[in-house]
Amino acid sequence: MVQLKNKQVILKKYVSGFPRESDLQVVENFIELKKVPEGSNQILPKNLYLSCDPYQRAMMSNSFVSRFGSYTPGAPIHGYGVAKVVESGHPDYEKDDLVWGYAIWEEYSLVPSSHMLFKIEHTNVPLSYYTGILGVLGITAYAGFYEIGCPKKEDCAFVSDASGGIGQLVGQFAKLLGCYVVGSAGSKEKVDLLKNKLGFDEAFNYKEEPDLDATLKRYFPKGIDIYFDNVGGKTLDMVLVNIRIHGRICQCGMISQYNLDQPEGITNLAQLIYKRVRMHGFSASDYYQLYPKYLGFILPLIKEGKIVYVEVKVEGLENGPAALVGLYGGHNVGKQVVVIAHE
Repeated sequence: MVQLKNKQVILKKYVSGFPRESDLQVVENFIELKKVPEGSNQILPKNLYLSCDPYQRAMMSNSFVSRFGSYTPGAPIHGYGVAKVVESGHPDYEKDDLVWGYAIWEEYSLVPSSHMLFKIEHTNVPLSYYTGILGVLGITAYAGFYEIGCPKKEDCAFVSDASGGIGQLVGQFAKLLGCYVVGSAGSKEKVDLLKNKLGFDEAFNYKEEPDLDATLKRYFPKGIDIYFDNVGGKTLDMVLVNIRIHGRICQCGMISQYNLDQPEGITNLAQLIYKRVRMHGFSASDYYQLYPKYLGFILPLIKEGKIVYVEVKVEGLENGPAALVGLYGGHNVGKQVVVIAHE
């Protein structure tokens, strides 16, 4: 039996308003690396990479309702990550297996096998990709755009938070299909990334657009066919004014609302009726059965260089709180990843 130090990131207290780095604390405990009891079905993974995702802000509040629930003050936060199995009491997982899925923000974890974990079979790509393009982020973008957006060639598509992990993929999927694609982001650097590296037809900095209705009419004079929404709020409200008849809204996230004690109201919902618009909220877990199909779709595109994927990495769990909180100030350009250990 070996006892190792085990760093953890815990939530100190429930958060109101914008989170601060001080709302999270890095502590050091110990964990015993011992053989998992046979029949327990528990798995002991060593975490390698952790994913920073906007939805985690909502889980810092005690009012958030989802299948995940809220974080517990004084306990480690959790999300998605990539890990290596140290010991396993489950027949489907063996020592040294690489997995992605549910991850607690600590160096080592003892988790039930009932938590969602996928074995990693393709290792000729960076393992960190399984926190994003080859993980839950990728299946979210794929299912949201293709299954809910029902895209057609020459559709006009709008993507908010387009430089984020999901938005950057949705925009490129749309371009591959032959759509006209516009993205919104929060800085000149991000707008340049969208237009010059990710292949969006147009992009704009929403912070510099005082009249969003006029902005959308400028970029979509004939209206929007597909809106992939990552932000909600005023952007969603103005899209409802500018969407076309039989338009589709893929409701993925509400990042503009997560830091508000009182969410903003939507005033243009009647447009759903007038224009016969389909607005569909979804979770990646609704579409996990498509994961093998998605891998068959995305891996050749990565290999052939037809998809650009932008990651931002920080080294060390102790830098995790700053990386996560930085999402809500728009500091990341691309997918934010925390590196705990290299395989």
